[in-house]
Amino acid sequence: MTFRAAVITFPGSNCDRDMATALEAVSGTPALRVWHGDADLPGQLDLIALPGGFSYGDYLRSGAMAANSPIMRAVIAAADRGVPVLGVCNGFQVLTEARLLPGALLRNAGQRFICRTVALKVENTASLFTAGYTQGEQVNIPVAHHDGNFFADAETLDRIEGEGRVAFRYAEAVNGSARDIAGVLSANGRVLGMMPHPERAIEPAAVAALGGTDGRRLFESILNALASA
Repeated sequence: MTFRAAVITFPGSNCDRDMATALEAVSGTPALRVWHGDADLPGQLDLIALPGGFSYGDYLRSGAMAANSPIMRAVIAAADRGVPVLGVCNGFQVLTEARLLPGALLRNAGQRFICRTVALKVENTASLFTAGYTQGEQVNIPVAHHDGNFFADAETLDRIEGEGRVAFRYAEAVNGSARDIAGVLSANGRVLGMMPHPERAIEPAAVAALGGTDGRRLFESILNALASA
């Protein structure tokens, strides 16, 4: 199977190369690179990835300007067709600003930038992103963000909890996120936004520095789901 993934780069993205490298390391196929000003995506994509960074310098709100980039019209259209979309860190912020996911990402509680490996609890294993994990399993993934505090009103939180759309939850207090939510799925389970960086936890050689390889299974889950579809 030939895996076609596209990584979107915005002005200020700084994890796009990390994401592309991770996708190639796991799939064996180089990721396609797409600039934010492009009007169209390459055809027949298996995954669209929105990487971390500080798109447009986080002016206005984190992800707000990137959500209005020309390429995002194509991303939204692809998501509506069912193409899987993964947004990590700033990519998660962009997905909420583009209304592909509910809620918003606010300034961290304590007003501090957080950069360390954190423990996550796997809440949902029914999605193509998380099928390689075990329900309730604890995994270790690095975070690096200043505006990662997930917020939504109580009704929205109850709805996404009831629909099983919380993918990952912090196993400890990290940034003030409502109900310790670290990752959220769309209603159809084909869009995932998460603040932790799975692309930084895929290589055995990096275990000592980054805390493990638990992020690799997220990418393997996507490949396995597509291969069996």
